[in-house]
Amino acid sequence: MKIPMKVDYGVRALVELALHYGGGPVQTATIARQQGIPEAYLDQLMTSLNKFGFVQSRRGPQGGHFLAIDPKDIDLNMVMERLDSSNSPLDCLINPHDCVFSHTCAQQEVWKTVEASIRDVLMNITVAQLAERQSSLAEKSALPL
Repeated sequence: MKIPMKVDYGVRALVELALHYGGGPVQTATIARQQGIPEAYLDQLMTSLNKFGFVQSRRGPQGGHFLAIDPKDIDLNMVMERLDSSNSPLDCLINPHDCVFSHTCAQQEVWKTVEASIRDVLMNITVAQLAERQSSLAEKSALPL
């Protein structure tokens, strides 16, 4: 399974906002720098994240973006479903009527199981957990050897 760049960058942006949760808005430039996301692309992505209700934005010199939802309540499946609606491993799982073999395909059962397993994993990982893990990894990497 390949994770689209839009989802990867979306999760990174949400994690960055989770690291600042409750601390006021974070500017796009800060998110872009900290998470290695091209700023022009991030601007477009933040519009999508805002539209889907994950973030709110405030204009002006003290403006920026902040999470609209507690990071504990945002799981990766939610992000994946909204940012990449075509996240099925095979097209025939989305449109089974497009495949002449759909009703007799043994592979399709396997891929449905894979898809369900992935969804289950993503539903059990929150943005808050990722932010906590990122903080922990950053602390460890800052320690002298």
